[in-house]
Amino acid sequence: MDMKLLAVVAALTMLIYAPPSQAKPISLVERCYCRSTTNNVPRGYIRELRFIHTPNCPFQVIAKLKTNKEVCVNPEIRWLQQYLRNAINKMKKSKQGN
Repeated sequence: MDMKLLAVVAALTMLIYAPPSQAKPISLVERCYCRSTTNNVPRGYIRELRFIHTPNCPFQVIAKLKTNKEVCVNPEIRWLQQYLRNAINKMKKSKQGN
């Protein structure tokens, strides 16, 4: 009986004096914003695009529609790929001009 009591006291002592962890649970840290994407969002309905790149998640594109609804767009869509290429080329040209 004394050994059980000693084990409980030792365990409680360790819990009391152990430094608290500042880490977040894995489920909150590694959560991706886009769990599914859509392929059929007309460009005319989009008000703005946001690009999110987080560790352990694929490249994510969030489109805010004119109705203020946010949807995740498949980054492999042809018009979106062309949009990204044009934006990169524009940035390269402006960098060369400076």
